[in-house]
Amino acid sequence: MRWTSGRRSSNVEDRRGGRVSRKVAGGGIGTLILVLVALYFGMDPSELLQQTGTLSSTSSPNAPYEQTAQEQELVEFVSVVLADTEDTWNAIFAKSGHPYTEPKLVLFSGAVQSACGYAQSATGPFYCPADQKVYLDLDFFQEMKQRFRAPGDFAQAYVIAHEIGHHVQTLTGLMDKVQTARQRLPQAQSNELLVRLELQADCFAGLWAHHAHRTRQIIEEGDIEEALNAANAIGDDRLQMQSRGYVVPDAFTHGTSAQRVKWFKRGFTTGSYGACNTFDTDDL
Repeated sequence: MRWTSGRRSSNVEDRRGGRVSRKVAGGGIGTLILVLVALYFGMDPSELLQQTGTLSSTSSPNAPYEQTAQEQELVEFVSVVLADTEDTWNAIFAKSGHPYTEPKLVLFSGAVQSACGYAQSATGPFYCPADQKVYLDLDFFQEMKQRFRAPGDFAQAYVIAHEIGHHVQTLTGLMDKVQTARQRLPQAQSNELLVRLELQADCFAGLWAHHAHRTRQIIEEGDIEEALNAANAIGDDRLQMQSRGYVVPDAFTHGTSAQRVKWFKRGFTTGSYGACNTFDTDDL
């Protein structure tokens, strides 16, 4: 991927080196009961404590972070990809007569506190609609190579562009509509809406690649294959088979490998926002 000459974004927020701690407020017999209930039902006690307001998180100011030369290069790379998404979506929104609000991308290490709650690196990159920020631990890129066998800078760019796709869904009001609708639906149907949301973000990632290449000729030989390999590697069916040994379609939340590849390719080949309407088709 040709990225080194690209514009750097000013919307990268570096929290690496900061410490996030979790503590239980109050405590006593009530907290013990909550923990026992969570364990009885096979839940993570921390999730229940956070939902009830018993568990809180605190952040301390960033300590000086000593980064390697490789990490510095990754930060530069992330900044360029983010800037490319800004240019792409500013242009698309301008055509519709609406302003595009650029999100922040937060770099963290280990754990982070967002407006959506506490998260550890194991969560992977995520977008929080409540503060309109994307959160990324750079170590995830190494996990892509080792765990998902999806190496390459364009595969990494795909991941960032996918999360920015969720920001677009938030700005258009779609994210809120989907979350509201899910509250009234059975689990299987609720999950289907999540799948459509995620596949649209994949399509938006392909749309970004289309426009970025048309503007700056960023794509080199093998780049699209890297993105498709990453999309294929993180399909629900493949991940379930690896972890469980079998597949449960009703539990899908992101789409199959084939679906994720299909929708990225659709965004890339068409470059059209309208072509990414995953909510108005029976052919996912």
